[in-house]
Amino acid sequence: MCDTTNTTAGKAAESAPRPVLGQAVDPINLAPVDEIRITTLVDNVFDALLTDDARTSRTGFGAVDTPAGQFEDGHTSVGLVAEHGFSALITVRRGERETTLLFDAGLSPTAMVSNADRLDIDLTNIQGVVLSHGHFDHAGGLAGLAGRLGPSRMPMVLHPQVWTRRRLVVPHGGAQELPTLSKRALTSEGFEVIERRQPSLLVDGSVMITGEVDRTTEFEHGMPPPHQAWTGTQWRHDPLVIDDQALVVHLRGHGLVVLTGCGHAGAINILRQAKRLTGVDDIHALIGGLHLGGPAFEPVIAPTVAALTDLAPDLIAPGHCTGWRAQHALAAAFPDAWAPSSSGTTHRLISA
Repeated sequence: MCDTTNTTAGKAAESAPRPVLGQAVDPINLAPVDEIRITTLVDNVFDALLTDDARTSRTGFGAVDTPAGQFEDGHTSVGLVAEHGFSALITVRRGERETTLLFDAGLSPTAMVSNADRLDIDLTNIQGVVLSHGHFDHAGGLAGLAGRLGPSRMPMVLHPQVWTRRRLVVPHGGAQELPTLSKRALTSEGFEVIERRQPSLLVDGSVMITGEVDRTTEFEHGMPPPHQAWTGTQWRHDPLVIDDQALVVHLRGHGLVVLTGCGHAGAINILRQAKRLTGVDDIHALIGGLHLGGPAFEPVIAPTVAALTDLAPDLIAPGHCTGWRAQHALAAAFPDAWAPSSSGTTHRLISA
């Protein structure tokens, strides 16, 4: 969920960070993998003219044909769906064994499933679902996924606060309550809901879900005051979106690959958390939404770019709610690492 209300960085600073620095006392042993493939199923943008490179492949027009009577041959080629949401498929390989997880599901019930079909991806082959947080633009496609999976039990890892009622108080427009996830509905649709606040290890210890992210930077303060949560008795400012989690994989010989949904915890807080929990110093790739769009977050762009310069990722592929100003800044600062995001993009990362 991206905030577009007219607010200030000063108001956003009302959420104080919790300083947790240094390595974990008992680092998590995240098993290195030999290959990672991340396919963006849904993003805010679809660009059919993007070109491939050594590690990134794109989908253009021609993924599927559809009837169109205005053309001589009665049909036309179409690309993929773009919408204000995010969904990615991540496949990890260790030796000869591959495992595929779905990370978020996009905004609408149909976009993620439709794009998977156009990419010839069989969603019944996924082994589990990870939900980055409870905002509806990351969970709307679960309805379409449930219809595709049928009665099969599919494990879904999420934070217990994803069920939180939230709203946006829009200036001169009142309060707009956001769609709230239903645990009862997900369970009845066949998902095996697994709630975790702490870090989780999946796929034989080769995929880590961060759990709640410690807020350690001086500049990533979360959502501004118009973003509110229901406490059970009243609406209160919800700056932290505490259910925000990221997915982390250790690519052998290169370092950590970090996948975010919106990055509400802050990109640098998330990367610090991944390093601290695993004891792995190198960041190889940062992919996904970084939530740097809009007036409340644009002051965070410069310190984020500066901190990323110190971390020196080999690949930065920001999408979804990153915002055009942040995209321009990141592209300028990291000309060799930055890659534009688009529905249908696949990043293939191979161990050294």
